[in-house]
Amino acid sequence: MSNFSYLSTRPEYSLFANSAIEAEKVFSTSPAMCAVGCRKALELAVKWVYAADKTITMPYKDNLQSLLHEPSFRFAVDRDVWSVLPSIVKAGNLAVHTGRSVSAADAVFSLRGLFDFIQWVDYCYGTDYVERSFDETAIPGEKVALDEKKIREQESLLSQKDAELEALRKQVESLSTAYTASKQQNQQSRSFTAADLTEAETRQKIIDIDLKAMGWKFTGPAADVRTEYEVDNMNGVLGQKGYADYVLYGDDGRPLAVIEAKRTCVDAVKGRQQAKLYADLLEKKYHRRPVIFLTNGFETHITDNLYPERKCAAIYSKRDLEKLFNLQTMRTSLKNIMVNRNIAGRYYQEGAIKAVCDAFARNRRKALLVMATGSGKTRTVIALCDVLLQHGWVKNILFLADRNSLVTQAKRSFVNLLPDLSVTNLCEEKDNYTAHCVFSTYQTMYNVIDSVQDEDGKLFTCGHFDLVICDEAHRSVYNKYRDIFNYFDAPLVGLTATPKDEIDKNTYEIFELENGVPTYGYELAQAVKDGYLVDFLSVETKLKFIEQGIVYDELSDADKRAYEDTFEDENGELPESIASSALNEWIFNEDTIRQVLNTLMTNGLTIDYGSKLGKTIIFAKNHIHAEKILEVFNKEYPHLPGFAKVIDNYMTYAQSAIDEFSDPKKLPQIAISVDMLDTGIDVPEVLNLVFFKKVMSKAKFWQMIGRGTRLCPGLMDGKDKDKFYIFDFCGNFEFFRMNKGRPTANMIALQGAIFHLKAQIAFKLQDLAYQTTELIAFRKTLVEDMVCKVRELNKENFAVRQHLKYVERYAELDSYNALTYEDTLLMGQELAPLITPEEDDAKALRFDALLYGIELAYLAGKKYGKARSDLFKKVSAIASVANIPEIMVQAELIDKILHTDYVETAGICEFEHIRENLRDLIKYIPVSKVHYDTNFNDEILSVDWKESELENDDLKNYKAKAEFYVRQHMEDAVIAKLKGNIPLTAEDVQALEKALWSEVGTKQDYETAFGQKPLGEFVREIVGLDMNAAKEAFAQYLNDTTLDSRQIYFVNQIVEYIVHNGMMKDLSVLQEAPFTDYGSIVEVFTDLSVWAGIRQAIERVNANALAA
Repeated sequence: MSNFSYLSTRPEYSLFANSAIEAEKVFSTSPAMCAVGCRKALELAVKWVYAADKTITMPYKDNLQSLLHEPSFRFAVDRDVWSVLPSIVKAGNLAVHTGRSVSAADAVFSLRGLFDFIQWVDYCYGTDYVERSFDETAIPGEKVALDEKKIREQESLLSQKDAELEALRKQVESLSTAYTASKQQNQQSRSFTAADLTEAETRQKIIDIDLKAMGWKFTGPAADVRTEYEVDNMNGVLGQKGYADYVLYGDDGRPLAVIEAKRTCVDAVKGRQQAKLYADLLEKKYHRRPVIFLTNGFETHITDNLYPERKCAAIYSKRDLEKLFNLQTMRTSLKNIMVNRNIAGRYYQEGAIKAVCDAFARNRRKALLVMATGSGKTRTVIALCDVLLQHGWVKNILFLADRNSLVTQAKRSFVNLLPDLSVTNLCEEKDNYTAHCVFSTYQTMYNVIDSVQDEDGKLFTCGHFDLVICDEAHRSVYNKYRDIFNYFDAPLVGLTATPKDEIDKNTYEIFELENGVPTYGYELAQAVKDGYLVDFLSVETKLKFIEQGIVYDELSDADKRAYEDTFEDENGELPESIASSALNEWIFNEDTIRQVLNTLMTNGLTIDYGSKLGKTIIFAKNHIHAEKILEVFNKEYPHLPGFAKVIDNYMTYAQSAIDEFSDPKKLPQIAISVDMLDTGIDVPEVLNLVFFKKVMSKAKFWQMIGRGTRLCPGLMDGKDKDKFYIFDFCGNFEFFRMNKGRPTANMIALQGAIFHLKAQIAFKLQDLAYQTTELIAFRKTLVEDMVCKVRELNKENFAVRQHLKYVERYAELDSYNALTYEDTLLMGQELAPLITPEEDDAKALRFDALLYGIELAYLAGKKYGKARSDLFKKVSAIASVANIPEIMVQAELIDKILHTDYVETAGICEFEHIRENLRDLIKYIPVSKVHYDTNFNDEILSVDWKESELENDDLKNYKAKAEFYVRQHMEDAVIAKLKGNIPLTAEDVQALEKALWSEVGTKQDYETAFGQKPLGEFVREIVGLDMNAAKEAFAQYLNDTTLDSRQIYFVNQIVEYIVHNGMMKDLSVLQEAPFTDYGSIVEVFTDLSVWAGIRQAIERVNANALAA
């Protein structure tokens, strides 16, 4: 008898019985078709369970992946049984698409997993259950005829009509009440044990299938994986054999990688020395050292012969490994790079590129560039990419930004400046994935990593990209999107315009940098000083209502009557004042807006000889506020139709409105914006910014200021734009001068925040003081909820796989028996961002978070006054609609909260009682959309015009200033001499000393920045050498008809190098490309006397930069 033959006598299993029997029957003929059959039988068996069990909820989608991961199903199934089911699906998918990738061992694994699942079904619901074990020897050995093409097309061994299957499913469903009722009794009276996997089976389950999914082939003529690979003379002992778990081969027949796999319960790095010995022996045999991967299924480490061992998300695909070796072969030194100055021609841009290249050359894999808005961050990274492409360091590049418009702008710049680089924007082009430079938002990339496939399997594997660039890095490296950076095993370059002292300390840690010290910084103060960006004046205006609110007693008689008419309630009561925070939130006072507009229109910078206000952005608080500003503007300035316009997320075709504002020849002149124009737009013509809202984040404040800093030649009546005005009506400058402000919040999804709160509460409840019956039961419920949420996570998702070690750990109830503080941190960092949203009312979840926060504060002995106030507000709001029947049921609890000391004396049990009974009532709280339009006379209290007070560290910027001075004085006689290769005199050196040691800074500043480097050498390295002068220096060889083409090419390369770098002090560069394109010096110059003469010419060029 075969393993599944007993099913033929069990009519209740007709839905899946034949599929399981057939899957086993075809094993000997085709393991691949057996895997297809197992997948189909599993699908039908799973659907049988959904039909039979009323406690299991049908998910939104009824595909097999969704059915398997639906929590009510997943937690109902024995955990060991369920853990194999995704592998059955993977093997079946491989068989459908590739066939030969599925081995006999894979098929047996699928049969065993299917058998255990059906055994579990029988254990729960069967009438004649017998505990059985899978017997590999019982698999039929007879061959059967198969139409593999047809099987692949229908993804099933049997041609079953949907109507027949549906009829069988409904038959099961009709008995679901009985099945559901019998399940609990059966589980108590019967025994069930899933198959215990050996180490080899565990490895096969986790690693083999994943390798195959990435396109690696274990069998057949194209096989490129060998398992248990035998090596001789291990550890230098003659005749001692070793067995590498996996060796991965390239198309040239040489090993690409060796994998040392350990059990999941063993640290992955335990096999480090073992793998090194395998790699040593393979290198000796094949003359190339393979990459080493260490893995235990949860964690993978890579040693790629370039960098120290590091963690990576997964084992590389064949395509990635071959690219890695190709790049290692092509890679040339980044020591003396040539930046394309047509792309990045400013000194600080070149400085930033050289700083990144220097970091990369020192084996650092992360760099952070802090560059002021408008200083050309995009041009800088384009030129950086150009350098890295030219030097063979990268092939595939990923550019990430957090908004579609920024992605589009970046792609456009790359296309214009690097026209030969193939590019794609994933936000717009859904089928063009193979370009070498990919542009995407974080959200889009997060969603396509697992889904995009090509003929070789998954396209965006962890080794696909060789460089990842993230824009606005200070806010993008957090939350769930951080998993993108952790997934792609590539050097990372972060860009931000946020001042370096305002960047969160954690950002520097992520980029492995000292706090406050980016890889390169070029901030607004220096850019203004250099003349690359424009300075500003702040016009800080205090309005009475914005500062003090609206106080009834201080109003005029007419305004008092209007106040009474507007705010008196039905009981005749009148508020004494309206807080300033209400202004522009739900009270919109016309005269306040009129005063702001009048200040702008009277004092704002103008164009066209004073006849027209320059381009202006007004930052409004919300959409209603923006519309009210527009309404008042149109009333006050009816002769300027179309002059002002609201541009925010409420409008359709917002981008076209931005384009019109960006066009200096088109209206509007005033853009009234809510968030949309705060960052990421480039309008050099902007002359006025109006802050009509408070900005709490200093980083965002400086981003907003960046909207006005760009240069604009000829803007102001033929003169260049040299300043812009910032009108601040809400005290932002004053607020930030006092070093206030908070970092931009790194928000976590509500469900994740609740998960972390539960973890912390569960930790606190372990204390002896809380070991009561009620609190023990409460902790048990919390833990079960957390385990449920962890088990819901889809382990096939790329982000979840990076945290698999912790997912597995905290999916076990036993892991919560004795939680430590470290556990709570790990759950917050590793799991909370992964927790999936619930299909629950968002308001109820926010109420949950509020109460859990109060409970945690109570347990920690902290005050929770604000949270308690929020609770009273919500309960009062519920009480305001007490006529609703569900609310009336809780009337007694609501009354106790509002009118007794119930909350003041409450403990955990009472807070939980409040949460459980009121959470579903929050949805009834009416949403107030009332706002008031008033026209009380406001007044300006003060107007202060202030300089920008930009901070600048002179010593830190000496190097930048010195380089800038040299570039600005290229026509000076001494600098011209250096560029023209004319020897310097002692007087020339004195002139340089005066300029660099007196005018720009001091001799000490110079030596701090450049050490003992001669001044002439410093200048020459900046200005380079004139091409004609360089050719003249080597004319003897360029014009020598006896030199062959290879030798002339070599001399020309020296000329190019010296033109760019000014000198050639380090002759070791001659041992690298392009100098070695036609061979080494000895190979190119058989007559070494010729080379000796060329070397003397180089030395003369170098000497001419020094005083005679």
